[in-house]
Amino acid sequence: MDPRDTAPDSWEQEDDVEATIDGQLEPAFTTLNVNAKPFVPNVNAAEFVPAFVKKAPSENLDSGVAVENNSTIEMSQSAALLENGDTEMSPEEPWDQKEAEPNEEEPGGGSCADRGLAVPPTAEEIAPEIMEEEEEVPVPKVPLIQPNAPKKEHINVVFIGHVDAGKSTIGGQIMYLTGMVDKRTLEKYEREAKEKNRETWYLSWALDTNQEERDKGKTVEVGRAYFETDKKHFTILDAPGHKSFVPNMIGGASQADLAVLVISARKGEFETGFEKGGQTREHAMLAKTAGVKHLVVLVNKMDDPTVNWSLERYEECKEKLLPFLKKVGFNPKKDIHFMPCSGLTGANLKEPADMCSWYTGLPFIPHLDNLPNFNRSSDGPVRLPIVDKYKDMGTVILGKLESGSISKAQQLVMMPNRHVVEVLSLLSDDVETDDAVAGENLKLRLKGIEEEEILPGFILCNAENLCHSGRTFDAQIVIIEHKSIICPGYNAVLHIHTCIEEVQITALICLVDKKTGEKSKTRPRFVKQDQVCIARLRTAGTICLETFKDFPQMGRFTLRDEGKTIAIGKVLKLVPERD
Repeated sequence: MDPRDTAPDSWEQEDDVEATIDGQLEPAFTTLNVNAKPFVPNVNAAEFVPAFVKKAPSENLDSGVAVENNSTIEMSQSAALLENGDTEMSPEEPWDQKEAEPNEEEPGGGSCADRGLAVPPTAEEIAPEIMEEEEEVPVPKVPLIQPNAPKKEHINVVFIGHVDAGKSTIGGQIMYLTGMVDKRTLEKYEREAKEKNRETWYLSWALDTNQEERDKGKTVEVGRAYFETDKKHFTILDAPGHKSFVPNMIGGASQADLAVLVISARKGEFETGFEKGGQTREHAMLAKTAGVKHLVVLVNKMDDPTVNWSLERYEECKEKLLPFLKKVGFNPKKDIHFMPCSGLTGANLKEPADMCSWYTGLPFIPHLDNLPNFNRSSDGPVRLPIVDKYKDMGTVILGKLESGSISKAQQLVMMPNRHVVEVLSLLSDDVETDDAVAGENLKLRLKGIEEEEILPGFILCNAENLCHSGRTFDAQIVIIEHKSIICPGYNAVLHIHTCIEEVQITALICLVDKKTGEKSKTRPRFVKQDQVCIARLRTAGTICLETFKDFPQMGRFTLRDEGKTIAIGKVLKLVPERD
């Protein structure tokens, strides 16, 4: 084996070898044609067998050495060629195979040197290239935005439903189908999932990014991702289905314009999710309370052997769900759309499924693309409820802009602390912009406030039009599920927009008749399940809120206690504090 094919024992030794070659190089360099045209290999040419292959073996050896000497001369050229990407490699072929090929069919001494296909340098040149390629893979793709392209409408889609209905898997599959996750990353997830004997979970790993979520297969925090269609830009909010993490799910639903209720058609799973204590009911109700107007019900796992794309099972799930969704307040004709799908195989998400000839509507992604536009007030006051905050070269906050528009270097006020802050930079779905309008999911870097001074539930407003803050308010509440009676003095946890605060019902003002809307003349002493009342509530700390009439997104709330949703309500009147 030639000593130059192996790594040197010491670098001094390598230098000596170079030095001896240098003497031979000078005459070769004088004959070098610097202005020669770059060599473009003719891929379709007949295979060229050099003359020296037919000669005696001893001559063959000599000329082989000559070729190698020539190729060391051309080392610098080979580097240049590689940088220009002329000798491009397909990622499937390992680099050692790639080198073996040119040696088997040497395209003649001179042209071989011109192409820079010398053995030792290419190995060293290509190896770092491969390394770099592998490191770059997991970066999420950011869609390129043409400077003059009209801004697509932003829509936030929250995936809700019972534990293990397949929310994260559908989210991962959609990202794959729209090209936001490449095949290679998914293959990596698939390998890792197989090692843990969880091969059906690999798609959900695109959204469940932390180790705990992957190990248990349960989403805990609201996962975020985004994808684009021809007309719209969607943000996926992947809400947790487990009942312990409902507060996180409420935070996710409060940012959404559209909810996708995922239910499992598998025998036994649908029933578990829908019966009392299942999350299908609670999530649908919380989504309605959080202000989601349109609901798409995805009947998932239709490819399961117990279902096998059966129309009867699909209709059965539909019939059980419809009365409940009607009761929650969705209009079956306008607000709800049912469709069958399979998250694992991706059937009926982007393309119509062959197995499902009885479903005539559009598949899921085209259906979302063809929804009518949402009307948003971009000329109203700035309102941005904060979902999360962290430190990263300054204070960074996350949230959805509910109304108004924000631009770079704008002065805003953080309520209820009345801190004046300045916007240093704006990121809309990880793409930096100079201004943003209502409906977009934003990351803002702020100046003039510390991360410790912000809590989720605070609101960014413009100085001319501050949002209201206070502790006492009157609200109309509907008791949904509570075993005993509720009297004044009852404590619960209040979820209003992104804010979570302890609250006490200080007084019951009157009962409201569900059918006629009439208010009772006398004050009730208690309320029980399924009754509607107007009550005065007082929170433990100051919170930001608006009346439902003025600003619906900040006037709806839910009351929870002992891990259950007890009541939903809307703010009717803010009561000024008595000093």
